[in-house]
Amino acid sequence: MILMRIGFGADHGGCALKDELIKHVQSKGVQVTDFGTNDPSVSVDYPKYAQLVGTAVANRDVDLGVLCCGTGIGMSIAANKIPGVRAALVHDVTTARLAKEHNNANILVMGGRLLAPALAFELLDIFLNSSFEARHQRRLDMVAELETSGRESPA
Repeated sequence: MILMRIGFGADHGGCALKDELIKHVQSKGVQVTDFGTNDPSVSVDYPKYAQLVGTAVANRDVDLGVLCCGTGIGMSIAANKIPGVRAALVHDVTTARLAKEHNNANILVMGGRLLAPALAFELLDIFLNSSFEARHQRRLDMVAELETSGRESPA
């Protein structure tokens, strides 16, 4: 694994998994920025953490992001509102691999109430070790165009 910087964020439903994932990547020498939350007993609003991590990714303050909430759905929706973010909710090895290979996802999203840590570690490792296949660039360019012209009818 190449040296990289990863930003992590979670709400109360994903905090425990986030903390385990941080330990996992730190053991591999990855530089981590933990945007919180750090207390699973306090209910917090997931959009705040999606925005913190998403903005850090979009601004290239970190190379990639990882977000966890109860199911991963809310974090994925919120993070994808930030221009330049391609957040992918994954739940198995295929979605983790294809998130990077086909969609060049820059934020991995997982459900803290749905995935055991061992599976989450595997999914994160697969994501981090996968590479974007440039043959999909045309589609990513179309997706990026939606960020500025999303309300117009497609040509």
